[in-house]
Amino acid sequence: MRHSWTKQILAASVSATLAFTPLISNACTSFMLKGSDGGSVYGRTLEFGMPLKSELITIPKNYALKGIGADGQYGSGRSWTTKYAVAGMNPLGLPELVDGMNEKGLMGGVLNLPNSAQYQAVSSAESANSINSVQVLTYALSNFATVDEIKAGLQQIKVNGAKLAIYGNATPLVHYTFHDANGKSIVVEYVKGQLTIFDNPTTVMTNDPPFEYHLRDIGNYVNLSNVEKPPMKIRGATFDAPSSGTGLHGMPGDFLSTSRFIRALFLSNSVPTSFTTAQMGDAAWHILGSFDIPPGSVTLPASNPYGGGLGGYEVTEWSVVANNKNMTYSVKMYENTNIYVFDFKKLDVNAKEIKSVKLNQPKLTLPLN
Repeated sequence: MRHSWTKQILAASVSATLAFTPLISNACTSFMLKGSDGGSVYGRTLEFGMPLKSELITIPKNYALKGIGADGQYGSGRSWTTKYAVAGMNPLGLPELVDGMNEKGLMGGVLNLPNSAQYQAVSSAESANSINSVQVLTYALSNFATVDEIKAGLQQIKVNGAKLAIYGNATPLVHYTFHDANGKSIVVEYVKGQLTIFDNPTTVMTNDPPFEYHLRDIGNYVNLSNVEKPPMKIRGATFDAPSSGTGLHGMPGDFLSTSRFIRALFLSNSVPTSFTTAQMGDAAWHILGSFDIPPGSVTLPASNPYGGGLGGYEVTEWSVVANNKNMTYSVKMYENTNIYVFDFKKLDVNAKEIKSVKLNQPKLTLPLN
């Protein structure tokens, strides 16, 4: 389906004004699994205070994109022509990605960092060499093939925190996770006006606090193990555990960002290393189930402006499993349990337009006779 993105942007502005004022609540979780046959699988969930109405979009290579400058307007920033074709999920009908993968197997996502993100100061003279925070993922996936290229490339531009009318006159306060076909992972953050890029040995990322805090917090959970504990013996008496799962005792199970980070780290690190990339894909869906937010379990009071001042609750709007060995990008939506698989091998990388597909389709019913 072809789109006039100008019309889409204008049509989305009313709902976006509510959805992004301000960004103070979130529950996104991401991780990567490495297969024994050289591939990698990236998994993530997307939660938000109001529906983002995401669609799967494809951006071809050699396609002109307009950068948003310091004044918050398309075209006043660093515009570029895409080097690589990209597919992923967008917000509110926009030509930007909040998650995606490119034709070289570079995968990445945008996750909220509402309490800590602060972007670079960009003067009017520097505006033409800047992009907005909402465009960083799209810029990286369409220009770079590896995380090393991202490290070098992001040093050459600035990222402004201009308030965007379509985002309710607010700045998208986020950070970014990337994983490449070589198995390398990084986290990109703009905190205190400075670009910081971390190598990410855990492959995991959630939300606030910044990434360094999560790394320090891991040491508080060194007791966790996927190996069952022996019975406890006290003065000749033996005390058996009530069930299996003794090694998991004490693993945080709530939806706080810090708790989800530890849970994602433990679960992703527990998958057998002998699994192939295809098996890692199946494992990723099961791990993602641990972070699926049931409706109403994270309820926003009416005083919380994240829900537009309307209250409401968060849900897992969609989950993604991207496989950079067989080059598939798979999505499961809140509205159904179907898994929609986008095959990069069938992508027309030289298409002339951005295309989109709505995935919030009815459930599939299969005849059994």
